[in-house]
Amino acid sequence: MLVVHAAWSATGGVCVWAEDATLSGTAKPGVKPRKHPFGASVETLRKIFGTGDECTLTLLLPSSSAGPVAAPELVRPAADKPRKLKQAPWTVNALALTPGEAVRLLEQQPPETPSGCWRWMAAVARFAEALVDRGQVLPGLVAGHARWIPQLTGDEADHARALDKAMPAVVRAEQADLPGDLMPFVLTALTDAIVRDRLEEIPAGGSAPERWLRALTTQDAVVDGDLGDLGEKLRSWHRSAAPPAGPLRTCFRLALPDGDDEDWRVEFLLQATADPSLTASARDVWQGTGAATLLARYAEHPEEVLLAGLGRASRVYPELDAALRVSTPAFLRTDPQGAYKFLRQSANALTMAGFGVQLPSALQRGPELGLKLKASSSKQGQSAVVKGGMGLNDILDYQWKLAVGEDELTQAEITELAKAKAPLVRLRGKWVELDNARLRRALTFLEQSGEGRMTARDLLQADSALAEQGLDVPVTDVVADGWLGDVLAGNIEDQLAPVPTPDSFTATLRPYQERGLAWLSFLSRLGLGGCLADDMGLGKTVQLLALVAAEGGGPNLLVCPMSVVGNWQREAARFTPELRVYVHHGAGRVGGGELAAKVAGSDLVITTYGVVSREHEELAELGWRRVVLDEAQNIKNSASKQARAVRSLPAAHRIALTGTPVENRLAELWSVMEFANPGLLGPASAFRSKFAVPIERDKNQAATAALRRRTQPFILRRVKTDKQIISDLPDKIEMTEVCQLTAEQGSLYQAVVADMMDRIDNSEGMERRGLVLSTLSRLKQVCNHPAHLLKDGSRMPGRSGKLARLEELLDEALSEGDKVLCFTQFAEFGEMLRAHLTAKFEQPVLFLHGGVTKAQRDAMVERFQSDAGPPIFVLSLKAGGVGLNLTAASHVVHVDRWWNPAVEDQATDRAFRIGQRRNVQVRKFVCAGTVEDRIDAMIRTKKALAEMVVGSGEDWLTELSTNALRELFELTPDAVGEVA
Repeated sequence: MLVVHAAWSATGGVCVWAEDATLSGTAKPGVKPRKHPFGASVETLRKIFGTGDECTLTLLLPSSSAGPVAAPELVRPAADKPRKLKQAPWTVNALALTPGEAVRLLEQQPPETPSGCWRWMAAVARFAEALVDRGQVLPGLVAGHARWIPQLTGDEADHARALDKAMPAVVRAEQADLPGDLMPFVLTALTDAIVRDRLEEIPAGGSAPERWLRALTTQDAVVDGDLGDLGEKLRSWHRSAAPPAGPLRTCFRLALPDGDDEDWRVEFLLQATADPSLTASARDVWQGTGAATLLARYAEHPEEVLLAGLGRASRVYPELDAALRVSTPAFLRTDPQGAYKFLRQSANALTMAGFGVQLPSALQRGPELGLKLKASSSKQGQSAVVKGGMGLNDILDYQWKLAVGEDELTQAEITELAKAKAPLVRLRGKWVELDNARLRRALTFLEQSGEGRMTARDLLQADSALAEQGLDVPVTDVVADGWLGDVLAGNIEDQLAPVPTPDSFTATLRPYQERGLAWLSFLSRLGLGGCLADDMGLGKTVQLLALVAAEGGGPNLLVCPMSVVGNWQREAARFTPELRVYVHHGAGRVGGGELAAKVAGSDLVITTYGVVSREHEELAELGWRRVVLDEAQNIKNSASKQARAVRSLPAAHRIALTGTPVENRLAELWSVMEFANPGLLGPASAFRSKFAVPIERDKNQAATAALRRRTQPFILRRVKTDKQIISDLPDKIEMTEVCQLTAEQGSLYQAVVADMMDRIDNSEGMERRGLVLSTLSRLKQVCNHPAHLLKDGSRMPGRSGKLARLEELLDEALSEGDKVLCFTQFAEFGEMLRAHLTAKFEQPVLFLHGGVTKAQRDAMVERFQSDAGPPIFVLSLKAGGVGLNLTAASHVVHVDRWWNPAVEDQATDRAFRIGQRRNVQVRKFVCAGTVEDRIDAMIRTKKALAEMVVGSGEDWLTELSTNALRELFELTPDAVGEVA
């Protein structure tokens, strides 16, 4: 079990201080634990974490005479002076989690102020998931329990050691017996949970190995009975697979046959561990020629390294023995059967054992033998259609064909394949992997079910249906005629009919919004779900309200973040005043029969993700015509409690609204589409192997195109900058404001760089990554203002180039009667700006941050949007970046940068959205000659690439070399200027 308590999250209430403190050990004799004065209640913990069994912990925490010392994440800028500290035991409420529950929790959005402990555990969980993704796990037996054990090669071992060094002391704060080597314990527990979550349970067996295999796939990992010598055999196997260490390693390359030659070869190479692109063939190694001369600088006798590696490799790849009978082995000759075994078994085993493996790209990304489904409108029987003359119950004539990729095979080719004995065959000039058993199953399927009739719904989910039947033959293509063919081809323009809205609908839809309404209505008639992924500000809200108003009837359930409940209420009242709206949220919300009555009398029911997560069983019993998710990225983690909760709500039609259907990983797209159209993309595991891994890891264009074909009909995406979409939205004028540092800032900047570069140079792994990010944060603070870095409450005027430029811009904007949004990623700097600007301009300045309640937030928005409201609104980037309509502003200033174009654009879109009548000027502050200046240049030159990359942020900086970091952080001579 893993235990979560409020020490995991500063927002949980327990204040723990772990910096420069050793918290392991026992309390002094006779010291009785006391209840933590700020400890969170069990109810609060459940509200934050949502799962786990309640328990109580005794923690050894740094304390003063006044009590436990606050965590660094909670300390205000004006922190107390250091006091003499001692360890003292404190009891706190806690929740005990299984490793699986911990993994799901850590994958979710972290608390607003995550503690170092939370961040560390999340980093270990991400590391565990990466190991599982790469197959670097082996099944084992530990103290009578079946366990999936991570296998760490050179880089991974370094990463694990760095994580161990970076472990916050508070992780070991519990006053109890903990494993001496805690990091491997946690990593193994999380890795084991991740693997089990991806495996299907296998049937029970009687022998010890069968019982062990079953225990590897069940939540109860205990292996009962006499295990005999199973444990020793497993340990011996693990030792044989131990990765080799050193600057050079043996590498194996599978070479395609030349011409008509049927012989394959596994060639031997020597490879530099630190630079895998540097290799030398075994022949060059024996002769000491070619690239082998370059490898000689890594080892005095590279030929001995090669021969020793081949000997070790023979333990996991026994076929090597045949090649090792000569004194200078260079390759292993094999047949197609042996090449296939190497491709599908031995290559993976060698990789896991730490050897290099190179496979032909023609086999890695080659065409796949599978089934192609062709369908056409049925010429027999009566179609069961819905309103509009079409629907998912339409009857279609279908025919299955054997295909390679999208190409149908002729009968002659099928006959030739059926005769083939080899698992790798040439077909139409390409190498195709042929599983004879799978081919026989496909041919049997074609004989029994090769043609017939099915509904359009069945056709859309045909590949998932085959998988459920146990037929492991992939569906490589699906084609149809009529409206379904248009849907599959993403060409549905001819099917979109104008949708009239009732007279009570007060908005005038723009042409692209009318098309969006027609698209939503088209999918609604078919019973198909969709994702309206319009850019922020293009009016997803009004399009959804228009659909509800046009179709009538109900009830419709809208699930949204708490922060936008009020916005939906106001917009519904504004555009659809006759719509009966009920808000199911807050402490006074009803349940049972009263809730059922409220829902029955409503057209639109608005609730939050939190409420659905807690009340999904009761809500699922109500009859929903449609379920809509606003800000649908909230379910991007498909395994989260709220994602599972919203998917459990039955409805005839489902819609997801989001401007960012993919923020970091393609798994998020699967989660959104699994809500909208369950089963459309197949099971999560199949989606991962078929689309996510080939696209994210290998940049596979064929998989990308296939995924686009599959999802395009069900995702409507428009952007504001496309003038064909909207021609009457004012321009967004973006500019970079280059500011100079003051002499004080320049001095502080150089001091931070000198101090931190020495520390970075002498660190590695996670410690180094943490120092790089810490340096970046501190340099940003220097660029903002010296008082931001020093946190000494000192005066603001005349000490910062950014602040001087901000004052100039605000003075000009206010003189013209304009309103301004000022974004910063630092909440403490936002408070400093609010206080200073209030005094400077002698009028109120609003400040929105994570600690503001919903009521206060709504009041701020209303004040700012009113003509007489305050003209300056300071916002922390995270709290103010989504869910707000602030079109009263015509200026947006990013005082400091997040270096994530998508996040900054979301924040800018608070002003640049529908309802804006003036041009919006967006200024992004950077300090000349600093890290800000250099990263801004890199982002601008690579913006097109940045927008395509899965995942963004600042973590990429941690992978730069020390010299590259020094160049990035170095202050140029022209950085410092004079500020009045």
